[in-house]
Amino acid sequence: MEMKKRINLELRDRAPEEVTELVLDNCLCVNGEIEGLNDTFKKLEFLSMANVELSSLARLPSLNKLRKLELSDNIISGGLEVLAEKCPNLTYLNLSGNKIKDLSTVEALQNLKNLKSLDLFNCEITNLEDYRESIFELLQQITYLDGFDQEDNEAPDSEEEDDEDGDEDDEEEEEDEAGPPEGYEEEEEEEEDEDEDEDEDEAGSELGEGEEEVGLSYLMKEEIQVNRPSYVH
Repeated sequence: MEMKKRINLELRDRAPEEVTELVLDNCLCVNGEIEGLNDTFKKLEFLSMANVELSSLARLPSLNKLRKLELSDNIISGGLEVLAEKCPNLTYLNLSGNKIKDLSTVEALQNLKNLKSLDLFNCEITNLEDYRESIFELLQQITYLDGFDQEDNEAPDSEEEDDEDGDEDDEEEEEDEAGPPEGYEEEEEEEEDEDEDEDEDEAGSELGEGEEEVGLSYLMKEEIQVNRPSYVH
């Protein structure tokens, strides 16, 4: 499907100025250029054009709100200076799987002052000696290159972090709901001890009463025998 048609489908009866995200992956660029995308997409913050046989960014419109740009698996080899002019507020740029070979090509990204994360996976430039050190030195504004910072710490995924925090909160809530309230177990144990003491007292009192009855009847029998008249035959 051609890019123009794909854009029309993605709009879904919305006006271009209302769209904040646009995914055009796997569609077809005519002559390797962007078509159907224009300056009316004023609120666009995320644009993905992965695997669309894109070779040139010359026809990229002005997208001042754009923060994330996915251009992986294309055939881009240069012309990156357009990005600073058209998308000056980019914070994330994915150029992995393109035809970028030299540091001089990447140098054009120096003017992207807000750029924090750059991906160049599977580009020939990654085969250069001291590739990572050279990129970090060249683009001092970036924090992450290919998903890792200069100390090899992995870039955080904000969505995963939110999910983990949510899971932990859910677990804590479940434990709170399932477990007894504080002090409940101690009160329950005290009540059980009191019940046992009462049972013992009751058993003891019953036993005592029984002993008194036995003792009384025994004494009465003794008295009867003592007072019984004797007969002389």
